[in-house]
Amino acid sequence: MDFQISGILGLLILIADVWAIINIAQSSASMVEKLIWILVVLLLPVLGLLIWFFAGPRGRGA
Repeated sequence: MDFQISGILGLLILIADVWAIINIAQSSASMVEKLIWILVVLLLPVLGLLIWFFAGPRGRGA
């Protein structure tokens, strides 16, 4: 039972990270900022996602 719960939690984190990376790539931030944010999300999946959610770039590029 514990394995199933942790597997579902891991899948949810993966989905959230992919969503964050897509939003970062579509933001109006510079390429360097995008690269840094993507690396933060990839290297720190949970903490990076939270940091990006509260402080990351927003909006689509023009």
